[in-house]
Formats: sequence, structure tokens, C-alpha cells
Amino acid sequence: MQAVLLIGIQGSGKSTFYRERFFDTHVRISLDLLRTRHREQRMLELCLAIAQPFVVDKTNVTVTERARYISAARAAGFRVAGYFFEPEPQACYERNQRRAQPVPAAGVFGTLKRLERPSMSEGYDELYRVSLRPEGGFEVLAWAGSA
Repeated sequence: MQAVLLIGIQGSGKSTFYRERFFDTHVRISLDLLRTRHREQRMLELCLAIAQPFVVDKTNVTVTERARYISAARAAGFRVAGYFFEPEPQACYERNQRRAQPVPAAGVFGTLKRLERPSMSEGYDELYRVSLRPEGGFEVLAWAGSA
């Protein structure tokens, strides 16, 4: 059983990465999709209860935000993987502007200011760094110290 946290500012490619890599195997837990924190919490609880692999697709920019998912997943016997999307602020802002409902510039750059890089000490079993390739697609590299 695997729990995956996507970590990065708006427009960094997290949802596209989910679709390309996890769509066929993991449930997507997304506040954008579920609309309320109550629904998000219920979906998380359901995935944990039935041992359903899942991806938390949100910014997850602080250690505190990530801790609630990591601790719950580990308590339920899940392996936890984190994917950190290297911020490219201007490119992220431009991709965000092409969304049907873009986040205001202050939101994108405010999220960037709050961004805390993840570390293995948070409780991950695996941690990766993700970058967008200029020709398209993603480059995924193991984090230093990741198994």
C-alpha cells in the first residue's frame, strides 16, 4: 500500500504528473476536486481503511501540512513517497494563468514564500525531486538519502 504526497507550488505540474504516473493505480485526493476539507478527510480515511493506494494532490508546502498525511498513512501501514516539484516561479505562474480557474499571482508567490523543502526525517520511505523537461515530460530523481 502506498501513500504519495505531491509537493509544490501551483502550476508546477503536480496534477499532470498524477495523471501520467498514478491515474491507473492510485485514488487522487484533491481539495480542488472534493471542494471541502471534510470531504478530503473522509476520502483519506476511506483510503486508509480499505488499504487503497492514494495520492494527495495539493501544494503540501509546509512540514506541518504534510505531517498529518504522513502520520496517518504510516499508522495504517502504508509506505509513504514524496515527490517535490522544483519551483520555477515564472514558469509556474504562466502555466497557472492558462488554467480554467487560475490562482491569483499573490497566491502563487505567497505559496512559494511558505515552501519548505521536504526531508527524509519527515517519515518518507521514498523521496524524489521532480523537474519539468524542456521537451516535455518529467525528470524524476531520487532524493539524497532516499532508498
